[in-house]
Amino acid sequence: MATSSQQLQAVLSKGEGLDVEFKACRTQLTPAVYETVCAFLNRHGGTLLLGVGDDGSIQGIEPAAAQRLRKELVTTVNNPEKLAPPAYLAVDQAELD
Repeated sequence: MATSSQQLQAVLSKGEGLDVEFKACRTQLTPAVYETVCAFLNRHGGTLLLGVGDDGSIQGIEPAAAQRLRKELVTTVNNPEKLAPPAYLAVDQAELD
């Protein structure tokens, strides 16, 4: 399911909270990304936006890194040697003007 610009703007305007987290991650995933995923899994899920600064500013992800970051995140979260039990992860890619 694709995320619309309106849905993305609504999440951005709401800001970070118990179920929303922003991570800049323009070219690589940091340990903080995985800490956030684990925190969401220990609660009731959440929305993690990559390419967004803590203040909600859109920084984007380097186009050359986008597919690699997506694959790395999904592969790690689904690897029982890294995260047990493995979790279902829905990854959407969105673009804003």
